[in-house]
Amino acid sequence: MSDSNLLGEFLRARRGITAPADGFADTRRRVSGLRREEVAQLAGVSTDYYVRLEQGRERTPSAQVVDALGRALQLDDEALAHLHSLARPKPRARRRPAKERVSPRLVQLMDAWPQTPAVVLGRTMTVLAANLLGEALFGGHEHSGDLLRLVFLDPDAREFYPDWEQVAVNTVGGLRSAAGTDLDDPLLIEAVGELSLKSADFRRLWARHDLRQKTHETKRFRHPLVGMLTLHYESMTVNSAPGQQLVVYQADPGSPSESALGLLGSLAAGDR
Repeated sequence: MSDSNLLGEFLRARRGITAPADGFADTRRRVSGLRREEVAQLAGVSTDYYVRLEQGRERTPSAQVVDALGRALQLDDEALAHLHSLARPKPRARRRPAKERVSPRLVQLMDAWPQTPAVVLGRTMTVLAANLLGEALFGGHEHSGDLLRLVFLDPDAREFYPDWEQVAVNTVGGLRSAAGTDLDDPLLIEAVGELSLKSADFRRLWARHDLRQKTHETKRFRHPLVGMLTLHYESMTVNSAPGQQLVVYQADPGSPSESALGLLGSLAAGDR
């Protein structure tokens, strides 16, 4: 995965999905997004300068220009921060990534939550550890131990996730956010390479350069054993292991989903 022109790739992708402003909308447009000259005009720079940015011939726009481009491309705060990091990348040492291991204390903590599904995810959303109910929530699939591949490669994915399209968008955006500008991580290269070959949906979403740094969300599951579940989750960074995320799921008190989780826990305990 080349990082030779990340700034240009990001600008080009975001331009292609930015809806034209009223002054630029017309019935003869052949592109769905903005033209280069339109982005340049909105950002207050010359078209030639903007073209050089996309082509990688100019790589160090000022902070003021980056902010102007962010406004022109209608970027949210997270995407704007990412654009700044692409324009001013920090030097990073090339080191061999450490093997992903979960602290035994964290595993012990999750095991103390018998009524709450909890998983620890690695840099590319592999399940590094889970408590009993976390295993049961994602169990029974071809890719139960890898939530990225579960979404895009598992034959049961669209049944398991009733809101599959939104889950897919958020999953790829979360992967982009976690990777940041460090796209030479071997695990990331392997995952993106495989999914790009095997999933047209992944290729489509990866090319958009969306970012979704999720900390909480409500998600629906159609579980093969207990039916529909509506769960709220919180995602927390594991400070002792950079790149790991602790994800904890909960149902509304007194809801049918809480009852279904209780049943799922009983079935999982019985199987064990």
